[in-house]
Amino acid sequence: MSYPPPPGPNNPYGQQPQQPYGQPQQGYPQQQPYGYPQGGMPPGGMPPGGMPPGTVQANNGFINIAYLGPVQLATMGQRFLARLIDGLITGAIIGIAMAVGLAGALGIAEEADDCSSKTYGTPEYNNCINDATDAGMGALGTMLVMMAAIGVFMLLYEWLMIALMGGTFGKLALGLRVVRETDGQLPGVGGGFIRYIIPIVGAFLCYIGAVLVYLSPFFDNSGKLQGWHDRAAGTVVIKK
Repeated sequence: MSYPPPPGPNNPYGQQPQQPYGQPQQGYPQQQPYGYPQGGMPPGGMPPGGMPPGTVQANNGFINIAYLGPVQLATMGQRFLARLIDGLITGAIIGIAMAVGLAGALGIAEEADDCSSKTYGTPEYNNCINDATDAGMGALGTMLVMMAAIGVFMLLYEWLMIALMGGTFGKLALGLRVVRETDGQLPGVGGGFIRYIIPIVGAFLCYIGAVLVYLSPFFDNSGKLQGWHDRAAGTVVIKK
């Protein structure tokens, strides 16, 4: 009985040697994971299922962000509680400022009442009125300065803390962080300002617009819980 000749260069029926299992076939380029450049994956690793950055995993509250990998989105309950903590902090500061202003107003009222006990038109009465007027102007100037300081504080509190730290005291206390959706980095000064100013513009409509902005994540059908201010700034709120 004759057997076929062994494979060799002169054998027309010879087969090419098999490649080791798991190695790419010669002549075919090795495919890169979807959404990542040639040379490998970002430090966060390949998202489960090969999903590209920005993809929301089905109904489980996670989103894939480049360089972070899968991260959990902050719930609306957590965001509301963070706003409540921030409101208590800012409310306490505003309350102290108002108390100081009220104390000054009460002092002016007492001085004016003392003037009423003096004889009208006398030098003593005129001096008392002048002193009360000077005190009133000083209190008014103090109130204006305090109101301006409160405005600056509110601006810097929300804007710069989000821009440079990723969260206000309320968000940081709950482990929440505002990051850019594209790369997971902090929003920066520009992104933080956009995110801050949109609710402020809405507040000019009897504050109804601001309330709608803060409730707008409920209307986001993408699953990312992005409010209108988040969409404009390109940010998402995540749980660290």
